[in-house]
Amino acid sequence: MKPNALIVAVMLLLLAAAGRDAFDDWVKRTELPLTLAEVSTEVRDRNGDLLRVYQVGNGVWRLAPQAGGVDPGFLAMLVRYEDKRFWTHSGVDPLAMLRAVGQAIWNGKPVSGGSTLTMQVARLLEDGPTGRWSGKLRQIRVALALERRFDKQRILTLYLTHAPYGGNLEGIRAATLAWFGKEPRRLTPAEAALLVALPQSPETRRPDRQHLRARDARDRVLARMQQQGVLDASEAKVARRADLPAQMRPFPRLAAHLADRAVRAAPDQPRHDLTVDREVQIKMEALIEKAARRAGGRLSGALIVADHQTGQIIASVGSPGFDGAGGRQGFVDMTRALRSPGSTLKPLIYGLAFDQGLVHPDTLIRDAPVSFGRYTPQNFDGRFRGDIRVREALQLSLNIPVVKLTQELGPARLMAALRRSGANPKLPGGAPGLAVALGGVGISLFDLVQLYGGLAQGGQGRALFADLGAGRAEQQRLISDVAAWQVGNILLGVAPPPGAQAGVLAYKTGTSYGNRDAWAIGYDGRHVIGVWMGRADGTPVPGAFGGRLAAPVLFEAFGRLKPAFDPAPPPPPATLILGAAELPLPLRRFRPRGAVFEEPGDAPQLTFPPNGARLALEDGPLSVKLRGGIAPFTVMADGRPVVAGVRLREFSIPNPGQGFSTLVVVDSKGRSDRVSVQLE
Repeated sequence: MKPNALIVAVMLLLLAAAGRDAFDDWVKRTELPLTLAEVSTEVRDRNGDLLRVYQVGNGVWRLAPQAGGVDPGFLAMLVRYEDKRFWTHSGVDPLAMLRAVGQAIWNGKPVSGGSTLTMQVARLLEDGPTGRWSGKLRQIRVALALERRFDKQRILTLYLTHAPYGGNLEGIRAATLAWFGKEPRRLTPAEAALLVALPQSPETRRPDRQHLRARDARDRVLARMQQQGVLDASEAKVARRADLPAQMRPFPRLAAHLADRAVRAAPDQPRHDLTVDREVQIKMEALIEKAARRAGGRLSGALIVADHQTGQIIASVGSPGFDGAGGRQGFVDMTRALRSPGSTLKPLIYGLAFDQGLVHPDTLIRDAPVSFGRYTPQNFDGRFRGDIRVREALQLSLNIPVVKLTQELGPARLMAALRRSGANPKLPGGAPGLAVALGGVGISLFDLVQLYGGLAQGGQGRALFADLGAGRAEQQRLISDVAAWQVGNILLGVAPPPGAQAGVLAYKTGTSYGNRDAWAIGYDGRHVIGVWMGRADGTPVPGAFGGRLAAPVLFEAFGRLKPAFDPAPPPPPATLILGAAELPLPLRRFRPRGAVFEEPGDAPQLTFPPNGARLALEDGPLSVKLRGGIAPFTVMADGRPVVAGVRLREFSIPNPGQGFSTLVVVDSKGRSDRVSVQLE
């Protein structure tokens, strides 16, 4: 080589090296756009299935792709259609660019783009223009820089996160959920082809608005995939016949109130895993929606299903119609609202009384008019039943016996037991009074379900929780295992709603003052469910009773939860299972502790009519004769007072009518006697 030629060659090499270094420095100095874009917060169930997803700040649905969560067939189709040399080029494909330029010159207009997937990612990250040369040059520079800093898989993930799919949808997961109602793990060829075509022109190819254009774009992708051997002829033919989605599907919004609580507790956490079972949640939301619609009158409802052995919440429905439709104020989470519990605290009171040795399930307790100062409780039906077993008093949900027990226990003991259960009861006034026993306290459905879960677990259950990663905290002991079993055994005998199976569910209903709240809470050997129904604003609901409104929903909830009830546990070894006549003398009849210091007196006795008598009265009054007791006397026929304030020992009462009747006489000390007669 001549010296001059050698010098020229050296100069050219130096210029090339300098150009290469300058080019490298130009790429190296590229200021990359942010690649850690905000993605939608997700709430998932115990199996990883999506319960709820939240939009990002600008109202966009943008979900982060999951590792291994995108259909391989779609990925293969995407790369072959958009950038077949994606895995080998360094961000820019010169052959594709030359082809695009040549086609534009030949046709006099752009026919195809030369952008690689990496260049498209660069444009998406910066939301830059596509047609101008300055914009294209910027995409090339950013694409080259991206390829130097990230591997191919990371770049592909960025595309799958930011690619537009129409409306406010970004990313493959938002697209498949909105257009097909599923995650992108498994896609048909027709679905995959549509998703390949949409990002090229997401608004003009939206299948819900531009059906023909969307179909043509999809079919072009299918045709090229058949031509390139990605699909065979039969697969492409079937895919072309597939229907396009007619509208966007709503994103999942299950367990909406519970999800909101989880997100508020940890707002910076991108994913929240709950103990909820998605399939059970769907069933329970449908059940509450149906029950509220059936009840009418803008009624709302709430329900919690929990595993009392673990404390995990399986389903939680805060209200029907979370969007507020139907005038039910569905945005209010009624599982946490403070409401009057009605009679639902009675099982706890009886359990405390069992532990204190005040009564046994077969102890006799007197259901008769009684006053505690100015407080005169009444039974729900206005009737009195005289001497009755404690078991029956709880099953019939009588008010007077439970208030008597609360008087002996002290309302403060009941409040302390509620707090040991994890509840946070709120009193309307100052110190608790006897009215607490009948619902004179504010408490939530969540707290009641947790309380009954503790009863189901032998008096010491686990605190309820919904965070799958939370610890399994135990409650403090509420009552003994013996008392808890006795309470559950009694509640198993409560009559079920019409058509429901008896003796399988320990449950209690409740109705608050003014028919504002209807409750039903029950448990079997594994699960506890609580149901509340009423109006979110607390206005009365005439005719709403726990047994009529909430109990059928409770039994249906168990039926939707599982095919059969789990059996109740056996009694603890220390349980005293005896009839009333075999009980120790102090447990045969309930007497207040202070009664032992009272002066002895004879209890009233009905001497006429005698017990078991058959009397022919026709239409005349019934004569009554008494002995013992202290006047004045009250006489009841079949639970209803017929005369009161009587001071005589012989008098007449109105004819109770033909058939069997139970007569009860009560003296001024609350002592009573009863007889059963047949009137003809």
